[in-house]
Amino acid sequence: GCARSLMCSPLLCAVNGLQARTFGIWTLLSSVIRCLCAIDIRNQTLYYITLFTFFLALVHFLSEVFIYHTAALTIGVMAPLMVASFSILGMLIGLQYLEVEALSQKKKN
Repeated sequence: GCARSLMCSPLLCAVNGLQARTFGIWTLLSSVIRCLCAIDIRNQTLYYITLFTFFLALVHFLSEVFIYHTAALTIGVMAPLMVASFSILGMLIGLQYLEVEALSQKKKN
């Protein structure tokens, strides 16, 4: 088992196969959602769901660092924090244009 291995750190021992697969499926699901949003950027529901995936990722990584102390602020953690943060910022800016476009489409109809 993990406790008998000399090469295993306590944090690595805390991860089991189920947790690793769950995180992998979450990554796959969020990437599919983000790709679908890129294809259909004007779909407001999909846009909000995509924005929510970035908020979830940001909260997840921040909580692992500052609440649970299971991750350190290394480049491996900083990279997804920066991607999530910049993506949220970009999507919030883009949301203004999406809402303006939706209003102008309603006026035309």
